[in-house]
Amino acid sequence: MRYALYYWPGIPGRGEFVRLALEDAGAAYVDIAAEQADGLAAVDRGLDFDASSRAPFAPPFLRAGDIEVSHVANILAFLGPRLSLAPETEADRLWWHGLQLTLADFTAEIHDTHHPIASGLHYEDQKPEAARRAGVFVDTRLPRFLDYFEAVLTHNPAGEHWLVGNACTTADLSLFQILAGLDYAFPNAMRAHAKAIPRLRRLAAAVAARERLAAYLKSPRRMAFNNDGIFRHYPELDLKA
Repeated sequence: MRYALYYWPGIPGRGEFVRLALEDAGAAYVDIAAEQADGLAAVDRGLDFDASSRAPFAPPFLRAGDIEVSHVANILAFLGPRLSLAPETEADRLWWHGLQLTLADFTAEIHDTHHPIASGLHYEDQKPEAARRAGVFVDTRLPRFLDYFEAVLTHNPAGEHWLVGNACTTADLSLFQILAGLDYAFPNAMRAHAKAIPRLRRLAAAVAARERLAAYLKSPRRMAFNNDGIFRHYPELDLKA
C-alpha cells in the first residue's frame, strides 16, 4: 500500500502526527503538498464536494487506495493496526484510541494559547487575550495534561516504557511530538515541570532513538517548528509555572 498524505505545506502541524507513524513503520507514502508541484491545489481540491461526496472539513486527510480518512486520531486508528503501531486486544485499542483523542484535546489547547479568539485573526490582533490564555494554560492546563500522561505510564500494568502495553504505538509517537513542540513553544514552563515528568522524558528519548525515526528526525523531511504552526514560541507567552 502506498499512502497519500494531504496537509498544508511549510508547517509540521497536525500532519506531523501522521508522518511520524508512516516514517516509523517505513511505509511508502507521498506527502502531497510537500512533494508535488500542484500540492497545495491538490489539498484544496480534496476539500471540495465537487471533487468528492465525502470531502473532509480540513486536512490532514489520508488516502489509501479507495479509502479516505480524516482527523488525526481517526487516521491513526486506521493506520495503527496496519503499521504494527497499535495494541492487539479490543480493550487495549479502545484505551489507546481514547489516549489519542486526549492528545488531540491537548494539541488544541496548546494552539489556542496564541489564537484564543479566532484562528482567522493574526496573533497580533489578540495578544492581550493570548497572554491571559497562556497564563492559565501554563499554570493549570499544562501540568494537568503532563501529570495525566505521567500517571498513565506509572499505572501501565505492562511497565512504564510505553503508554499501552509493552510496545510503541502511535500514541507514544504523538506524545513525543507534543513534548517536542512544548519544548519549542514553552521552554521555561517545561523546565519548571521537568522534575515531575521523568517517565515522559524517558518515553520521548526512546521514541527519538527508534531506528527509522532517528533517521527521519535528522533528515530534511522533518520540518522545523516555526511560528506559523500549532507550536509557536512567543517569549511573552512563555510564563514560568
